[in-house]
Amino acid sequence: MSDFYETPFALGHDHVFLGVGHAQNERKTWAVIALCSVMMIAEIIGGSLFGSLALIADGLHMSTHAGAMLIAALAYSYARKHANDPRFVFGTGKLGDLAGFTSAIILAMISMLIGYEAITRLLSPVPIHFSEAIPIAVVGLFVNIASAWILSGDDHHRHSHSHKRDEHTEHDDEVRTIETPFGVFVLSIFEENVSPVFRIKAEAGTELSQEVTVTTVRPDGKREEFLFLQRSGFLESSAAIPEPHTFKAVVAFPEGRYTVKFEEHNHGHSEHGVDTRDHNMRATYVHVIADAAVSALAIIGLLLAKSFGWLWMDPLAGIIGALVIANWSYSLIRDTGAILMDISPDNTLVSKVRAAVETIGDNVVDLHLWRLGPGHFGAVVSVVTHSQHRPAFYHALLRQIKGLSHITVEVHHAP
Repeated sequence: MSDFYETPFALGHDHVFLGVGHAQNERKTWAVIALCSVMMIAEIIGGSLFGSLALIADGLHMSTHAGAMLIAALAYSYARKHANDPRFVFGTGKLGDLAGFTSAIILAMISMLIGYEAITRLLSPVPIHFSEAIPIAVVGLFVNIASAWILSGDDHHRHSHSHKRDEHTEHDDEVRTIETPFGVFVLSIFEENVSPVFRIKAEAGTELSQEVTVTTVRPDGKREEFLFLQRSGFLESSAAIPEPHTFKAVVAFPEGRYTVKFEEHNHGHSEHGVDTRDHNMRATYVHVIADAAVSALAIIGLLLAKSFGWLWMDPLAGIIGALVIANWSYSLIRDTGAILMDISPDNTLVSKVRAAVETIGDNVVDLHLWRLGPGHFGAVVSVVTHSQHRPAFYHALLRQIKGLSHITVEVHHAP
């Protein structure tokens, strides 16, 4: 016998899986497009009036830059306007990843064009008009710095390094020390590869009684009591702690009560195993930084070529710039492509889903987890149980895991 259950609000629940900063990032992108467009028009008009081919060429280059930004801006706008469109079965949250993938392909093509032109000039040097080229490169650098400043402020520029920790450690901001007349105790929230639970440890020389309870009091006044089980060297709560972890914790020892506070903190783009990165904004930022890097390298190459007559320095700087852009492009293609192909995300979130079910004695026989949008994940879970738990029970259990926005549960009752 098996039961199927998709959502507790099966009638009329939405599928809006956009990132938290979607609207703000959309405004930032349009602002950068406006800046690039003004610069483009000024360079083309100025080049035409003063007969500067270099100025016109840079203006046309700026137009391609603005075009790449336009892909990101239109993706933001379309995703927002069609967020509730029923034709998108799982919402429009992945549209940003599609735009990021497209931008990464464009970056790869730009890097190849720069590399080809640089190698051509290295083999067949051409005269360089330093008096025009250097000022244009400087102006381009300042425009890109201004664009980067407009786009800054989010986690799109952080690298996707995984910071591994010892499996028996907790976040520093989820550890509280309780000093009492009868000893010093450490209360922590432990969540490495398991559902979040309380752990209580005693400092050396302090005895820890199992007759301890923790009562959480949330900002809305909701209270929940946690009982503890004896583990090797510490106590662990028998029930998981629902998200978010913002509450007062009243710790009741046989000798007295003590209150500590916990607050939810942002741990970066992979908070608690949840990927909240906006790859569309990340691609936009990479476009700007790549252009700034090319401008900076061009200035260095032009100055050295002008000062020492090293004409080969200009194309060499172009080759280095092409390699840097190609590397950033590959990183974007790899990350966005994995999302578009529904490759399973970070194992931490997968482990949490599996642990939430298996710690109560049931078995997960099939598990599919994929990203729906920045900070939003979908899960299809098939459970085999010897209990009489219905699908709604497991849905409520899994909803405690941060980042699971769409949950489908199938329950098989074993004889």
